[in-house]
Amino acid sequence: MSILGLKKKQPKTFKVKVITMDAEMEFSCEVKWKGKDLFDLVCRTVGLRETWFFGLRYTVKDTYAWLKPEKRVLDQEVPKDSPITFHFLAKFFPEKVEEELVQEITQHLFFLQVKKQILDEEIFCSPEASVLLASYAVQAKYGDYDPNFHKPGFLAQDELLPKRVLMQYQMTADMWEEKITAWYAEHRGIARDEAEMEYLKIAQDLEMYGVSYFAITQNKRDTDLLLGVDAQGLHIYSPNSKLNPNKSFPWSDIRNISYSEKEFTIKPLDKKKDVFKFYSSQLRVNKLILQLCIGNHDLFMRRRKVDSIEVQQMKAQAKEEKARKKMERQILAREKQMREEAERAKEEMERRLFQLQDEARLANEALLRSEETADLLAEKAQIAEEEAKLLAHKAAEAEQERQRLEVTAMKTKEEKRLMEQKMREAEQLAVKLVEQSERRLKEADHLKQDLTEAKDAERRAKQKLLEITKTTYPLIAAYSTPPAPPEASDYESASTRLDFKDSDMKRLSMEIERERLEYMEKSKHLQDQLKELKSEIESLKLEEQQQQAGLYGLHSEARGYVQEPVYIPHSNVCTFTSCCYCYLNLITYQAVELCG
Repeated sequence: MSILGLKKKQPKTFKVKVITMDAEMEFSCEVKWKGKDLFDLVCRTVGLRETWFFGLRYTVKDTYAWLKPEKRVLDQEVPKDSPITFHFLAKFFPEKVEEELVQEITQHLFFLQVKKQILDEEIFCSPEASVLLASYAVQAKYGDYDPNFHKPGFLAQDELLPKRVLMQYQMTADMWEEKITAWYAEHRGIARDEAEMEYLKIAQDLEMYGVSYFAITQNKRDTDLLLGVDAQGLHIYSPNSKLNPNKSFPWSDIRNISYSEKEFTIKPLDKKKDVFKFYSSQLRVNKLILQLCIGNHDLFMRRRKVDSIEVQQMKAQAKEEKARKKMERQILAREKQMREEAERAKEEMERRLFQLQDEARLANEALLRSEETADLLAEKAQIAEEEAKLLAHKAAEAEQERQRLEVTAMKTKEEKRLMEQKMREAEQLAVKLVEQSERRLKEADHLKQDLTEAKDAERRAKQKLLEITKTTYPLIAAYSTPPAPPEASDYESASTRLDFKDSDMKRLSMEIERERLEYMEKSKHLQDQLKELKSEIESLKLEEQQQQAGLYGLHSEARGYVQEPVYIPHSNVCTFTSCCYCYLNLITYQAVELCG
């Protein structure tokens, strides 16, 4: 057999990657597998029993398609990549999620898909509803709100609101988180499946929930329209409005739907109503529309019939599972409450223990401080006792010194009194000397005046004698007979009178000079006495100041402090005549002036 004659061996398996809303799975499939085989494998892997809501979707060029269960996988227009990628998604949506969704996994997959469609803005949602839905999504993810654990910023990495809502209001991420957390805190006690169900119950009332949109035209020349297929029926929309349909065809009013190439025909149940026709641009889209219409219509009819035994069993099991989980949650809640109470009691006991330990530590520290304080006080008391003894001794010494000083002060006062008496006597003596000096001065003036008058009289007498002599001698010469000479007794009497006056003047001058010398000696002697008295007064003042300072220092030392005595020197210039020192100086000065 030649090599060219050998046929190329075909692989018996191919790789498939299935992406769910929360996981990715890879399978090795046989070449002969149909779409149903792969779909059942995925459902078994996920644990899904409500398979009629879901399908495997893949991308074809610029649109998407659902894997057909009756045809082989490789015979459909699936991508030729390896592995082939499929998305496990909800193909049909229930009318009432609370009644139709039985399994928790079904509910969880719907929750994830609807949440993604809202965040991707495939389903329009108002800002208020977006915040409420986000709070249920946070409750489903994080459980009950705990302010000690859920600190500000714990939602920073979560995508919870559509971008359109975030751009609509000028609010920061922290402000949005605060609003979501306010709602989230009110959902305390709601389990994850309950929070997801609440999310879906709010989402199913949104206008675009569960609607698949397709671009159509009513005729070949008409403007574009939108066809919406959902669990309720068919709806016709304007291209710019997907919220409010222009026309609706409920499944209960549709008798038949058919298409021929690009033309669709909707025949109402009421034959009197007109048949509605529309056109689609692609044959593949027409097949997809027809497939969705058939599936939604079958589910619509199925809801209005009695549930099958399988569904009844599923609902019973789900009910039992819910009751069991509810009981478990209640038990868990009670245990959690008891644990929280036990933890609070433990924390309270630990806090009380710490408090008691702190109190014991503080008491020990206080005891140690008290012992140290007692020792210190005992030492201080001993020191104070010694100081008291020393002060008592010093007080006794001070008392003795005070008594001695008092005696000395009394002596000083007596001496001072005697000195004052001497000073008064000296003042009186000085006054007498001043009066005597004034009187002697006046007498000296009178004597001087008398002496001057006597000298003037002597001079006039001598002048008259000369004149008489001069007039007498010419007369004697004129007469022949000379005159008789004067008698000796006359000359003697005249000379005697003159001599008497000269001797009196000399004697008086000598007497004045002698008295002046005596007065000067007395004045000098008085000045010396005044100086001695002055020095004695100064020494007495100094001793008195020293005694007062010593007495004050002893009293201060007896009271516990010592102050240096302050010596105030006598002013060099005193304006008071009552000061003994200055008055003696004044008297001395006057005496010197008088004597000098």
